Parts: sequence; structure tokens; C-alpha cells
Amino acid sequence: MRTSSSAIIPAILVAIVAAMPAYAAHDSNPNLKHVLDGIQRRYQDTQSFSASFSEELSTVGAAKRERSGAVYFMKPGKMRWNFESPDTETIVSDGTTMYNYDPDLDQVIETPLQQALASSSAAAFLLGVGQLEHDFSATLGPATAGAQQVTLVPKAGGNQIELTVDSTNYDIKGLTLKDQLGNTTAITFSDIKRNTPFSDSMFAFKVPQGADIVTAPSRPQ
Repeated sequence: MRTSSSAIIPAILVAIVAAMPAYAAHDSNPNLKHVLDGIQRRYQDTQSFSASFSEELSTVGAAKRERSGAVYFMKPGKMRWNFESPDTETIVSDGTTMYNYDPDLDQVIETPLQQALASSSAAAFLLGVGQLEHDFSATLGPATAGAQQVTLVPKAGGNQIELTVDSTNYDIKGLTLKDQLGNTTAITFSDIKRNTPFSDSMFAFKVPQGADIVTAPSRPQ
């Protein structure tokens, strides 16, 4: 069964906390505030980054699936995810429209970025229009081997997100998205590079010749 990226896009977007607004923690746990402030300090000056990633999908009643690739991000709202074998896929945002290309289906799904953001509180951080302390309840998880875990639960309801950050520099090393059915998507990042200059052409998507174009239906107002 082919994996749909509709389930992982919210997880993908919350990883881009480089775009999140200034954070002011209102929590009685000073260690939690220290970690969240550290993430903010690390990423508020990040204008772009790239990384390699590996993805593991665990679906209830199905075999575990894995794939890997590379991600590129540039403020505001531009990104490219190149998923490699066994299920190749490309997700590109040019800051206005998100394109999801499935070469096996030879199909491109186009979604206005603002509409894609509306699907998840986490996604709002891609354009810096969310407020972490307003949208999520945060708790501190275990610290192991130079890494710290932070759990985010959307206050409005939705999937739980677990972030793993480097304890020394607060890079996001990984994240896990858990839905209400027990399915999980885990993404691990490596070879992270910050503030690498990218050309706008990196985030310009050209529809492959002959591919079907599907426009995502508008959400009810």
C-alpha cells in the first residue's frame, strides 16, 4: 500500500520551527522554559537549512516502512522534500503553493500553502503565524545521550508531536508524530546545515510533462 504524505505533512512542517515567532514560556518548569528558549535562540536567526533524513512509518496492522531523502528550507515558507526509494516522492513549496508529486501515479497535487497550513496548528509555524505557547501544551521528556525530548500536544486537538533536540545546540535531531489511531511517523535528521544560501530555483516546481494535475478542494469557510 502506497504511503500518502497527507499524514506526514503536519509532522514535516512542525520540524521547521526556524520560522516560529518569539517564544515566551509561561510554565512553572524552569527546565522546560530553558529548553524551549534554547530552541528559539537557535532558530530565530536561521534563514535556511538543509539536512538528510530517514523516515519510519508504523501503521496499525501493516508492516513497518522506511525511506530516506533530503530536505531544504528557506524562509518564508519555501521548502523541498526529496523522498527516495522505495517510494519516491517530491514535495515542494514556493511560498505560495505546495506541490506533491508522485512519480508512480504520475500525478501532481497542488494546494494553496495557506490552505495546507490551515490543516494543522503545527503547520502555521512554517510562515511564522503561530504561537507555540498558545497552540500547544509542552512537556519535557527524558534526556539521553546528549539529546532532550519535548512533547507537544495541540490544545485544539490533533496529533501529538515528540521533538528530539540536541542538548548542546538545540538542533532538531528528530520528531515523531502519533495519531489517534496509534499510527506513528518518525523522522530523524542528520548532516544539518544552517544558513546555506539557496537559489529561488530550488523551490520552483515544474510539472513533469504528461503528469496529471489535481487541485486540492477548497476547505469550507
